[in-house]
Amino acid sequence: MASFQKITLPDGRALAYSLSAEPSSESPIVLLANSLCADATSWDKVVPVLQAAGFRTLRYDQPGHGASGVPADLASTTFDSIADDVRVLLESLDISKIHAWVGVSMGAATGVVFVTKFPGLVSRLVVCDTITCSPVNEGATDLFGPRVAAARKEGSMDSIIQGTLTRWFGDEWMKSNPEETSRMQTLMRSTTVDGFEACCAALRSPTFDLRPLFAKVASGVDDALLVVGSKDANLPQTMDTMRERIEEGFQNAGKTRKVLLKVIPDAGHVCYIDGLERFCEAVVPFLEAKSS
Repeated sequence: MASFQKITLPDGRALAYSLSAEPSSESPIVLLANSLCADATSWDKVVPVLQAAGFRTLRYDQPGHGASGVPADLASTTFDSIADDVRVLLESLDISKIHAWVGVSMGAATGVVFVTKFPGLVSRLVVCDTITCSPVNEGATDLFGPRVAAARKEGSMDSIIQGTLTRWFGDEWMKSNPEETSRMQTLMRSTTVDGFEACCAALRSPTFDLRPLFAKVASGVDDALLVVGSKDANLPQTMDTMRERIEEGFQNAGKTRKVLLKVIPDAGHVCYIDGLERFCEAVVPFLEAKSS
């Protein structure tokens, strides 16, 4: 069972995190950043695989998820502000270098923002199952606002959690994997309505647009890998375009990098859950590879 601690952020909020002690204090650190509606314990089955490969892991809870607090102004949450929170966390732990940032969904979006805002702190970036911008920037229907309104009206996250599970995994997978479904449902209940609204504010914000940042990823990290579940709506196509833009950035920076997109068969939006084995097979060799 992971041990979670807290730091106090400059605005007085608590940020919950877990830094593994194993394999050793000298082992390279892999930061794991998760999605909306899930706390950092969602990575529990990935952590031992990474430790067996020689990495320590650092996890944190998003605002209002798990044991992390929310800002007084929920609408003030952006990916920049979350990236700033993680920067404070690293400073408080006296960590000057992260071997890799592995993020899924909003955790992946935060990773792109972080490595371009704080270049050189992360060596490798793994971007999994993320949209590229807010609905207002894409000219698309805002699906987040109605979900926040529904949670507020209900006064709980129950319907949001059930709907999210169905979108992520589908009924067939959940019926075939009742224990993992139950685990996810339980850990998702630690998300507060305030936390859901705060993180949805980041996803809805006019400031959320990763597209101009893709060309800058090469200035922030040494290498990048993209991962997506094959059943995650249109994200396999979206992320292939993302891969092209990131690879172009490496080429323009004079770095000969072939940025790959790994598609996890039969997996959905959180592919490290329903595609755990294939996810690890895709990510661990990338983390272990020697830098060229």
